[in-house]
Amino acid sequence: MIGLALLLLLGGLGLVLIAEALLARYEVLVYAAGWRTPTIARPEGMSYARGADPDRPPDAYLVYLDGIGKRRFHDTRDGGRLVKSLINRAPELRVLGQVQPYSPLAVPLADRPVWTWVRRHIGLLLFLHNVMQIFVAADRRYRPLYNRAVGAQIATELQVAGYQPDSGIPVVLLSYSGGAQVASGAVNELWSQLRTPLWLITLGGFHNGANDITHAQHLYRLTSAGDWIERVGTWIFPQRWRLFRWSGWNRADREGKITVHRLDPATHIGPRSYIAPEARLPDGRSHLDRTTDTVLALIRDRLSLTAETDGPLP
Repeated sequence: MIGLALLLLLGGLGLVLIAEALLARYEVLVYAAGWRTPTIARPEGMSYARGADPDRPPDAYLVYLDGIGKRRFHDTRDGGRLVKSLINRAPELRVLGQVQPYSPLAVPLADRPVWTWVRRHIGLLLFLHNVMQIFVAADRRYRPLYNRAVGAQIATELQVAGYQPDSGIPVVLLSYSGGAQVASGAVNELWSQLRTPLWLITLGGFHNGANDITHAQHLYRLTSAGDWIERVGTWIFPQRWRLFRWSGWNRADREGKITVHRLDPATHIGPRSYIAPEARLPDGRSHLDRTTDTVLALIRDRLSLTAETDGPLP
């Protein structure tokens, strides 16, 4: 009986994964066919950006691309803590957190009627949906379409928030977990539409390393020895292996565009994650405080270097 129950469970899970894979592909194909156009509608009263006063240009725009828990315009609980912490400590930045990295049509998962029932009864499927979207975004058959869709979504959100193409104001794509796949894929479309200095910061980034990030000035990889989820990404995607010298990731690495910053002993998720407010370091800071400090230090140091050279860094 136990063996039969296990077999049925595995069979059911397999069917669910197949269904999720088909649904994930469906959305990007609908976008490609032009049957539906992305929208940037948002809940009433929700601002286009937070942080720096919209009446003056900020020092930089920061777009936060959340992990697989993202299913509405608002950030996940942990992602929201990070965004709030960044805004409180960096009034010079204009921050956008409403981008839907796991929807080429920019439709929050939680706002779809069928998912209202799913969320109440089988919440795990919400995460499986976004996991499958990451693998669709990484699939060479769908990757160009997915990259263009979400890159265009980010470009539109930035312009609605006041960004002027060719202004020279940097755009920072801060991504957590699977958001790194989307961030690296959006680079070419953002450059094409906005011609902006682009900086990438990945936090426990889970991505396949295939995307071309030539038009990004630099990528800062925030990682930890305790993050096994990010480490799995470096194992399962061949483009992350040194053997594949001409993958986008390895080309950028050889060009000196990737800098690693250790946030040991943080984990990917849980009470000791990168953005946990309770876990403490020997210096008394929380993991959330350290991550916030690191992100802001990287941005401010690069802004200072840009100012010193009187122009964008190569």
